[in-house]
Amino acid sequence: MDVPEISAESLHNIIKTGVAVVDVREPDEWQEAHLAESKLIPLGEVVERSGEFPTDRPVYVLCRSGVRSASACEYLRSMQIDAINVAGGILEWIASDFEVER
Repeated sequence: MDVPEISAESLHNIIKTGVAVVDVREPDEWQEAHLAESKLIPLGEVVERSGEFPTDRPVYVLCRSGVRSASACEYLRSMQIDAINVAGGILEWIASDFEVER
């Protein structure tokens, strides 16, 4: 399944418009650094918590590097959720010198 992607820079440009962002990393990773606007739903909980993902708008999914989030997006898209992978994940976000909470 083809999963649409967005760059960290593109997400940064639209994040203040109130987009939905879900981080699928583990809680300890999330605590180290995360986007203030993100909601934590670890990859292992995506299936059981899929009802928490918005269905009326796109949801941007990120992880450390983009691999786990791509996997989550595949599942979510199969459930008719407009999930978009954040290419490069939090590593790309930090490398772009965008703000994170710690």
